[in-house]
Amino acid sequence: MLSLEKLYQNPLLTDSDRQIIFNAHEKVVFKKGDFFLKKGQVANNYWCVEDGLIRSFVYDYDGNDITTGFTGVNEIAIDVVSLFTRVPTVEHFQALTDGVCYAIGLDVFQELYHSIKGLNEWGRAWMSESLFQHKQRSIAMITDSAAQRYITLQEQHPQILQQAPLKHIATYLGITDTSLSRIRKDLLKDN
Repeated sequence: MLSLEKLYQNPLLTDSDRQIIFNAHEKVVFKKGDFFLKKGQVANNYWCVEDGLIRSFVYDYDGNDITTGFTGVNEIAIDVVSLFTRVPTVEHFQALTDGVCYAIGLDVFQELYHSIKGLNEWGRAWMSESLFQHKQRSIAMITDSAAQRYITLQEQHPQILQQAPLKHIATYLGITDTSLSRIRKDLLKDN
């Protein structure tokens, strides 16, 4: 359970607490193309990725498939709004590769959250970091050039560039496939 050990790090969680948390997860082996969640469903789990890559996406007003996020190794695939407010999701979550993750259901998570003091702090810290990352991405979409957004993705998440199709990377960066090809070509030329 290497990914769970890396994910559930907090000084307030004891080894015993972490073991209880680990045991509450269910191992899920997934195949490329499998859906974890589809638009209109209510999320009942979140998934801790040990191996593989998951993509979240929506369809825009013209029916174009737009990538909203990627979840890779040692990250959590979650629709926070759907899971915790019990409303249908507007996103799809789909495996881009074969892989392994550990799922935990909302009811079990809630029970542990209220019974393990350190899990409260872990959840607060995880949510704060997630909100920070989301804000940084939102600002970068406005203030950074497409080339800089690509470079940042390359530096911070090389797994995405290795495993995701270019068309999904392009929509995640808010650009066309053609623009992404040009940026990649220009960066290769400069190096």
